[in-house]
Amino acid sequence: MPLKTLFLNPPSFENFDGGAGSRWPATREIESYWYPVWLAYPAGMLEGARLLDAPPHHITGQETIEIAKAYEFLVLFTSTPGFPGDIRLASAIKHANPNIKICFVGPHVTVLPEKSLRECTAIDFVARKEFDHTVVEYAQGKPLEDILGISYLKDGQVAHTADRPQIQDLDALPHVTDVYKRDLDVTRYNVPFLLNPYVSLYTTRGCPAQCTFCLWPQTLSGHPWRKRSTDDVASEMAKVKEYWPDVREFFFDDDTFNIQKARTIELCAKLKPLGLTWSCTSRVTTDYETLKAMKEAGCRLLIVGYESGDAQILKNIKKGATVERARQFTKDCHKLGLVIHGDFILGLPGETRETIRNTINFAKELDVETIQVSVAHAYPGTELYDYAVKNGFMVADTKMVDEGGHQLAHIEYPGLPAAEILEQVHRFYDEYYFRPKAAFRILKKAAFNGNDRKRLYKEAKAFLKTRAMRHKWVQAKHTEESSAAVEPAKA
Repeated sequence: MPLKTLFLNPPSFENFDGGAGSRWPATREIESYWYPVWLAYPAGMLEGARLLDAPPHHITGQETIEIAKAYEFLVLFTSTPGFPGDIRLASAIKHANPNIKICFVGPHVTVLPEKSLRECTAIDFVARKEFDHTVVEYAQGKPLEDILGISYLKDGQVAHTADRPQIQDLDALPHVTDVYKRDLDVTRYNVPFLLNPYVSLYTTRGCPAQCTFCLWPQTLSGHPWRKRSTDDVASEMAKVKEYWPDVREFFFDDDTFNIQKARTIELCAKLKPLGLTWSCTSRVTTDYETLKAMKEAGCRLLIVGYESGDAQILKNIKKGATVERARQFTKDCHKLGLVIHGDFILGLPGETRETIRNTINFAKELDVETIQVSVAHAYPGTELYDYAVKNGFMVADTKMVDEGGHQLAHIEYPGLPAAEILEQVHRFYDEYYFRPKAAFRILKKAAFNGNDRKRLYKEAKAFLKTRAMRHKWVQAKHTEESSAAVEPAKA
């Protein structure tokens, strides 16, 4: 028998959407949770294992410690914002169960293995990059020094084994939905722009795009694009339809679901007979024919990373797309009746007050159903991080998130302080959603569906609470800046 293993997406900040399922770990303006897909794969390979996704199930730190007493091996998926709290939890678990072995996984420890190990003696080893087979081999008794892709301390010195090759045969992996069915309550998961309840999974790994800010391709999944066979995906989707007849939507949470036209059209032909409602990620480079095939196969919504409405910023971040192409893509989606959730980022390299205005105007011109506006976060291991550190754009003594896990601006540029970038996030939301057309869409949605009305009311309250909290942070930063400017004058 392998070691009795607990795969943990840990409790952290209240309502924190952590690293195990989120490319952008933070507490959202509106409570939302992605599925811990990365942990589900190895959890499906080991007899007696359990996947514990603490945040959406509202399992406390103390409850987690009690659960972990029954296990011999803990695999914890950490993130840069959550790491300080995660190591406190790991130490408490080790104190309560001294014989348990603890492995940390995820981008943060992949990029900073030695630093992570030295900051927490409770961590027995780190599994770098894709960790599916790494942690399974350990649970099955393989010695540390013989396992590829790990880092650990030996006699006070860090030891790194060779990197593990990326998994090529994704069909050989378990279906994560089998693990969800066993260990998770799918009604606990919510993403505001998806139908509720929803279930998400991957059909590919990796992303060939070179976006400088994007975390997973640079640290975890890599750039080489690997795909499951369309037969394997269709087989899993037929199964989940039986598992959860009340689930309203399935989401393909690939880094880029439809990047290969032929494969997308082939998969759509196999999904269409299932009669499912599904959504996915998309780049603006997707052509009309592919979008049409997706719509006809049941696709409802696309998450689209527009990022910026400024042509130079798109070049600076190596987006591989243009403003003009984004416009045409959006027109194609509107024509086909595909809903778009648009993602935008403020504070990317080259950002100025003028480029922010360009992006806000661009978003209003596109007029997609919903938007998310984030501040640029420079995660260790990304090209954006290296750029910000090299050029002195990281704000000293400013954390990525506040005490509640909400995003804070930690990059600033000459003439554009961090507080102003965060302030512009709220201006962006206000200008976008308080337009008559956008407001009417929301009211219309609430009027025709009682469940959506309750959900929208709850989400609106949460958003306004977060907005007020961030406004206080911005005002405090402005006060600090004013005081700093006055002091030299007095001297």
